[in-house]
Amino acid sequence: MKFETEYLVFQTKKQREYINITSEVEAVLRRSGIQEGMILVSAMHITAGVYVNDAESGLIADIDEWLEHLAPFKADYRHHRTGETNGDAHLKSLLVHHEVIVPVTKGQLDLGPWQQIYYAEFDGKRPKRLIIKAMGE
Repeated sequence: MKFETEYLVFQTKKQREYINITSEVEAVLRRSGIQEGMILVSAMHITAGVYVNDAESGLIADIDEWLEHLAPFKADYRHHRTGETNGDAHLKSLLVHHEVIVPVTKGQLDLGPWQQIYYAEFDGKRPKRLIIKAMGE
């Protein structure tokens, strides 16, 4: 079994951003030479996430609005008593989750017809890492 591990670093310009990273994940897969297996994509911070969905701008705006509705920014999160102001970002990350595993078949990401891989940043404007680990033969 072969393994390939690479890291991406993000420093978003906005507090919340959704970045399509499908091409970066595909590049790691190509470099790995793996034909059959899986690829793990995982945010390495507790205020970010990774998800698979459609790359349609209206849907991305709907996702952002939905997350803000479920976990709005507000001043009175208990977490803010620690001096932090990102309680909502932690909750949004829980809703999106921090990682995905995508099957690899015949050297390609085995995604559905509209599926793309996204990095979701909820507490941006500072460097954060993401790990991509390809595993297989």
